[in-house]
Amino acid sequence: MMDGLPYRQVGEVIPGRIVCVADHASNYVPEDINLGVPSSLLEEHIGWDIGVEGIADRLSRRHNIPAHIATVSRLVCDMHREEEHPNVVPMSSDGHTIAGNIGADVEARLDRFHRPYHKALGEWLETANPALILSLHSFTPKLKTEPDEERPWEVALLYNERGEPAQHAIRLLREEGLTVGENEPYSGKDLNATMNRHAEAHGRPYLAIEIRQDEIINEAQQARWAALIVDIANRTLLAMNATA
Repeated sequence: MMDGLPYRQVGEVIPGRIVCVADHASNYVPEDINLGVPSSLLEEHIGWDIGVEGIADRLSRRHNIPAHIATVSRLVCDMHREEEHPNVVPMSSDGHTIAGNIGADVEARLDRFHRPYHKALGEWLETANPALILSLHSFTPKLKTEPDEERPWEVALLYNERGEPAQHAIRLLREEGLTVGENEPYSGKDLNATMNRHAEAHGRPYLAIEIRQDEIINEAQQARWAALIVDIANRTLLAMNATA
């Protein structure tokens, strides 16, 4: 965490441009919180969205897309859940019991992490008045609890009610020869907390992008995907303006 904050903001906000949000970019656990799990588990997908931090940083530093990035593990407090969601402080994840969260003071976690994160994000977006929000996530190729489940998509777009930007991006990504999911491996109708709150509730267009983690493990892969995301985002804006 930077200066004790559950987020960091990278890059200069220029109103009316593209911005990036990364809710699950960190696997950091504060020293005073004991999750009761081996530290090795924090390196796996249950601790964070593997590869997302590198892409978000690269978008900001190389492509002039400022980013609001979480600095605490989703196992400590999940920024991409509503406050009342039962998994906002998860007691289990992909078959692993998070023993330290059983009986945890959820209200204290919300006060310390979730509320400051979303308050700052809301104020940041008010300043940015973005043309498009990129909400970055990644998904594991296979869940341990569902080893037979196929996840063939290299990338997917999620949305709840406002799906027009996603439809443009899906088409453009498929034209790049990628296998692209629509509301896969889970649906934005069910899991879209941050964009529901900060995008759809305010009429802001967004792309909720899920990249399969084996696509973005190293810096070279992250650089490739950052460049592709920028291209797709800009072309999505052009397509939206053409049909407005």
